[in-house]
Amino acid sequence: MNALADARAWLAQDPDPVTRDELADLIDRAEGGDAEAVADLADRFSGRLQFGTAGLRGELGAGPMRMNRVLVAQAAAGFARFLTGRSGGSVPTIVVGYDGRRNSDVFARDSAELFQGAGLDAILLPRALPTPVLAFAVRHLGAAAGVMVTASHNPPDDNGYKVYLGGDDAGAQIVSPADAEIAGAIQAVADAGSVADLPRSEGYAIADEDVVAAYVAQTAAVSPAPASAAGMRWTYTAMHGVGWETLRAVLEQAGYPLPDVVAEQIEPDGAFPTVAFPNPEEPGAMDLAFETATRTGAEFIIANDPDADRVAVAVPTGSGWRRLTGNDIGLLLGARAARAAEGAQGASLACSLVSSPGLGAIAERHGLAWHETLTGFKWISRAPGLVFGFEEALGYLVNPDTVRDKDGISAAVAVLGLAAEARSRGASIADLVDELADEIGHFASGQVSIRVDDLSIIGRTMASLRADPPASFGELAVERADDLLRPADGEPGGDILRYLLAGGSRVIFRPSGTEPKLKAYLDVRASTAEDARARLASLEEAVRARLA
Repeated sequence: MNALADARAWLAQDPDPVTRDELADLIDRAEGGDAEAVADLADRFSGRLQFGTAGLRGELGAGPMRMNRVLVAQAAAGFARFLTGRSGGSVPTIVVGYDGRRNSDVFARDSAELFQGAGLDAILLPRALPTPVLAFAVRHLGAAAGVMVTASHNPPDDNGYKVYLGGDDAGAQIVSPADAEIAGAIQAVADAGSVADLPRSEGYAIADEDVVAAYVAQTAAVSPAPASAAGMRWTYTAMHGVGWETLRAVLEQAGYPLPDVVAEQIEPDGAFPTVAFPNPEEPGAMDLAFETATRTGAEFIIANDPDADRVAVAVPTGSGWRRLTGNDIGLLLGARAARAAEGAQGASLACSLVSSPGLGAIAERHGLAWHETLTGFKWISRAPGLVFGFEEALGYLVNPDTVRDKDGISAAVAVLGLAAEARSRGASIADLVDELADEIGHFASGQVSIRVDDLSIIGRTMASLRADPPASFGELAVERADDLLRPADGEPGGDILRYLLAGGSRVIFRPSGTEPKLKAYLDVRASTAEDARARLASLEEAVRARLA
């Protein structure tokens, strides 16, 4: 079938008036010879968003290459078939959550109706809530699975569909081969006919507020406020997301003083009006937080991303505000966990292989195991003996017995505990970073990212690196090159190139799993902070030159 025929068939089953009008207009224009409309339809019907270990994620709009009610219906019905097939005859329970993005609530209700119509016991969370609450609810309710409708920190026009499994998977995100099996079931639904023919039921349950209350109680217990927290002045932004209501309840139960909030960003708003890109890592995203913190004399800033599964921290300097890197925070929280677990049989720390190797130095110092995994908490959360895990993209798992995924609420509470403990001796979060570096060595990490409009550029660049391997980056010779498409025994595998350099530095290239980016991760280790910064700057320059 050609794109026009595919578009007409899609239009006939689309229940959403917005995307119906959008698609009908494109069809009319394409039939009239509008070249732009023809190209747009060709793009939207060139395939379908691929269901993988990160679920689904894409731009809102009509067609199988966009996020919309037809695609979500196919995904829900396919996932229901997968769960029924592995249930052994019992009725699976599935929990559905959603954040404040555009259409998140619609996609969630559609999913709940389709799950219930397919014979599952579906439970919809009571309102827009952080992703960690959904991940918690899967375990807390003993569910077979969970679905969270969110695109996390992606651009405003995106949405997504994240899947968790209960049982032996303990509430973690899906991994292979489940992703391929689910994708196959979804494709079978799409091939079978119109989503209008799928059975639906409004008999699904709405989760009791006790679920949220249980999450709040267990998260508050991560780090109850010590006496030194009294009078602590800090700033918080929810980045137009859903984190504040839940975080506030946790703070009140844990005993921390409430922050000065960034008023313009504290309520959920799927349009994200004050930020071009609602990711605390992006330039400009925390500018309003810096202004608020400067005005109020804050000791530090904490930011969640829109679904509150990530957390960012900034500290004051003599010339403004410094955002701590994801590795800075990860090493602080890792040292916190290592101190608590020291001597525990089988306890381990884990991070993705593109995160700071400083976590390994912390583990060694405290007699713990250390695991490097593929990127993503679906892998980190499965590390044996895990007491703490992180990845440099602001994701932290500080409470694995409660949530088997990154959790920006519990991580924020753990940071508050560290800040309060430092405060008791006249120190700051910035002091903690320096003190840890003095203990384990000065690790510096950087990242070079190339955002592309054409995804094939990423593939060509990775192919070029494989075909013409670099012998050095600047003055640093490559001592070992690992292509993790063909990993050694015991190594994680993926589209990753790792170069170990002279002097203990390293460079890792990988395509982003959630954005159209090629990323290079850089790590150096030195005896002083100044030397580490100088080495990192030189390495960044060399990597940019290689990618130019």
